[in-house]
Amino acid sequence: MMRVEEIMTKTVATISGSASVAGAVAVMKEKGLRALIVEPRDANDPYGMVTETDIVYKVAAFGHDPKVMRVYEIMSKPCISVNPELGVEYVARLFSQTRIRRAPVIKDGLVGVVSITDILRKSDFVEKPKSNFEVYYNEADPDEAAAKFYDC
Repeated sequence: MMRVEEIMTKTVATISGSASVAGAVAVMKEKGLRALIVEPRDANDPYGMVTETDIVYKVAAFGHDPKVMRVYEIMSKPCISVNPELGVEYVARLFSQTRIRRAPVIKDGLVGVVSITDILRKSDFVEKPKSNFEVYYNEADPDEAAAKFYDC
C-alpha cells in the first residue's frame, strides 16, 4: 500500500489568517492553486485551510469586499490533517467520508499537502487494487477509524 508521503505535494503555499481574502485570491491565481494552508498563530494553534469554494460561497456570493474581509473569517479551522505514514487508501476513504478534497500533511510541522488529484494521478490503486477486506480494516476492531483527525 502506498503511503501519503509518496504521493503528497511537498511544495505548499501558506497564508496568514490575518491576510485579506483579496491577498489569498492573488496568491491562488499566481500559483494556480485551489486552496491555501492557513498558518497557525502559535505552536499550539492548529492549521487551517482556505479554499476557492470558501471564497466564492462566503465572499463573492454575498458581495463582501475581499479587500476588507480576512482569511480567518472564512477559513476552515481546525482542518482535517493527516500523517505522512498513512496509507493512501485510508486517506481516500477519509476524504470520501468527510467530503473534503485536500488535507495538510503534518509530522512535527507542515510537510506537504495531499489532494484527491494526488491520489488519482500518483497512487497505484489502478495497478494494484486491493481486494481483501482485511487490507482496509483492523480485524480485531472493524469499527476502528482508518485515519485520525489531527489537531496540530
